[in-house]
Amino acid sequence: MSESHKELTHLDAAGHARMVDVGDKAVTTREAVARGRVVMQPETLALIMDGKLPKGDVLAVARVAGIMAAKRTAELIPLCHLLNLSHASVQFTPDPATNALEIEATVRCQGQTGVEMEALTAVSIAALTIYDMCKAVDKTMQIDQIRLIAKRGGRSGDWQRPHEER
Repeated sequence: MSESHKELTHLDAAGHARMVDVGDKAVTTREAVARGRVVMQPETLALIMDGKLPKGDVLAVARVAGIMAAKRTAELIPLCHLLNLSHASVQFTPDPATNALEIEATVRCQGQTGVEMEALTAVSIAALTIYDMCKAVDKTMQIDQIRLIAKRGGRSGDWQRPHEER
């Protein structure tokens, strides 16, 4: 069955939302990598990279915000399981050619369900933190291309987004 035609596991037989019971699944190492970006004016990117924004070190704050968000995903997304994460990291790469700051989050745990939502949440909150810290100097910023790059572990196995290096 193709990915787009799989059963929606967050719905019960009556079509009501439910948290999936993962109690019978094996505990395995789970990992997910997500990416996104914030596009901005070239001057804003330079201010971030030079550490010259009035609110302080944008990348340090956004990194901590992303890691904190990964740890609290179950509080933000109603049907996510609370997971004991063993690793969460957020990295930034400036892309002067597109006036963007690339964000990548990697999350791992030993668990019965995957960490895709945690990685995606980390990227999203890191991007929103960058926006918040820079909005006074650049109202044109745009958050885009938030996506899962890869996942590892679990019953469905490993997955890698085509045409994206990990």
